[in-house]
Amino acid sequence: MLKDQTTPAQEDGFNTRLLRAGRPHQGWVNTPVTRASTYVFNSVGEWRETRQRRDQERLASYGARGTDSTYALEDALVLLEGGYRAKVFPTGLAAIAMVFLAYLKSGDHVLITDGVYEPARALCAQSLSRLGITHSFYRPDGSDLAEKIQPNTRMIYAENPSSLIYELMDLRKVSALARQHGCLLVVDNTWGSGILHQPLALGADISLMAATKYLSGHADIMMGTVVTTKEVWQEMETVQVNYGQTVGADDAWLMLRGLRTLPVRMRTHQENMLRVADWLRNDPRVTRVYAAGLAEGEQAGIFQRDFKGSNGLVSVEFKADISARQMEAMIDALRLFGIGASWGGFESLVVPMNMVSARSLSDWKARGAMCRFHIGLEEPADIIADLQQAFDAHLS
Repeated sequence: MLKDQTTPAQEDGFNTRLLRAGRPHQGWVNTPVTRASTYVFNSVGEWRETRQRRDQERLASYGARGTDSTYALEDALVLLEGGYRAKVFPTGLAAIAMVFLAYLKSGDHVLITDGVYEPARALCAQSLSRLGITHSFYRPDGSDLAEKIQPNTRMIYAENPSSLIYELMDLRKVSALARQHGCLLVVDNTWGSGILHQPLALGADISLMAATKYLSGHADIMMGTVVTTKEVWQEMETVQVNYGQTVGADDAWLMLRGLRTLPVRMRTHQENMLRVADWLRNDPRVTRVYAAGLAEGEQAGIFQRDFKGSNGLVSVEFKADISARQMEAMIDALRLFGIGASWGGFESLVVPMNMVSARSLSDWKARGAMCRFHIGLEEPADIIADLQQAFDAHLS
């Protein structure tokens, strides 16, 4: 008889439990792919009973509501984020949109961090406004949140740390403020990827991620995830069904496989990023290096208390006498860095940054040229050598 290695024990460490989460099939190391659209039943009574119960229970009834493949991934996500239930969506932006549609209605107001992922900013301006939902922005550290809450504010939407320059907020304080005013707290946890940061444990109601990034880890899957507390779960269940949002079994299987190596990948991304960041900070052509793991002062305290480490993201602001054209020539000269908007895969990437369009509450017009690096799993010495030759060729 095979040993039961599918159910993680509560006394096991987190990484050990993550290796076994979502493994319902005894004997298989990887959960088999279940490709299915139609489920058939033994009787009309069984069919009817399943349909009556499926909105409250996770029951196999139709492929759009889930298969063994998506259920296994959901179970792993619940462990990763420390929540009640999970849903998966075709992209990270789809997950964001579904959260807005699930919990907001015409006449509601949502407060959005000024450090939000730029497509989410566009979603609010172009789509939420058409539904009669208003929004306004608050500082990425949350320092002006209290004064911006309105009588009809239904949701506070956070991203911790912020996009591009990684400002941190104290989610414990923000969640207490949200409860005081009857607001839902939603956190984009893509940076933290569940393994580095768990917003639900700090008081958030909903945590969402672009699983396209680190959860996949191999730059070959598009997916978004949402994990909630028990109290707010039903609205997410309803919106997923009503909008027919789901993912294919093969993508769910690949994502679950990628999760198994998440802890070891994140450790290497962090080690490589810190070595590269140290080199960047000592280069005379650089004004400032931005990374959550390099936070100072009060923000350093937040990072040390609420995060378990850093990822591979680091942004650079160059001296004022270095033009955007020079910076772009430097980027073109890099050998190991692909030029691409995503991140979280095994490869190093770089993109120019436009903080003027990315922020509403701060003025970046007089600042130096900026770019964002994702430090991959290459040898850090090779990455630094590549940066050195490109800097010397175009930034001198």
